[in-house]
Amino acid sequence: MAKYFDVHPENPQPRIIGQVAEIIRGGGLVIYPTDSCFALGCQLGNREGLERIRSIRRLDDRHHFTLMCQDFAQLGHFVHIDNSVFRTVKASTPGSYTFILPATKEAPRRLLHPKKKTVGVRIPDHAVAQALLAELGEPLLSSTLLLPDQDKPLTQGWEIKDELDHVVDAVLDSGDCGVEPTTVIDFSQAEPEIVRRGAGDPSRFE
Repeated sequence: MAKYFDVHPENPQPRIIGQVAEIIRGGGLVIYPTDSCFALGCQLGNREGLERIRSIRRLDDRHHFTLMCQDFAQLGHFVHIDNSVFRTVKASTPGSYTFILPATKEAPRRLLHPKKKTVGVRIPDHAVAQALLAELGEPLLSSTLLLPDQDKPLTQGWEIKDELDHVVDAVLDSGDCGVEPTTVIDFSQAEPEIVRRGAGDPSRFE
């Protein structure tokens, strides 16, 4: 059974954040809130956690997983960003955007798109997600909590606990955080491509 943690949305209790971080470090798969909707998350090198996310969401190997980063410096370790893209991405973070960029050697190979060698990265504008990332000191391997048989992500922590009790290790709940996933921008080609329109305003990339 998954452990359930109720945390303050703006001032998350350090003790709770520490407990969830320990579950992640111990190989656990958790559900946590972001500035777009709830996400599945595990430690960067957690191969089993990655496969558990694939299983829960029924994803194929073309799916772009996201590295949820605390700040721009951390993001820069895992993707290549040229000067023009740097300014655009910097101006849009933190926020409800996921950016697809060429991966550096620091990014685990199993996370990369098999042909493009790209990975999704983002910096959330959410106090609980930021507190968890700060406690971990590294990005979280993440994917939107959107179940294959549902049109919209689940929004209630207790509902998520009930639905996924036996397939995740913890649910970190800070209240409803919305149903709209991030806006996804692919910067791996010469011109940016809006792959998905979501919570972040896509007009600056058009």
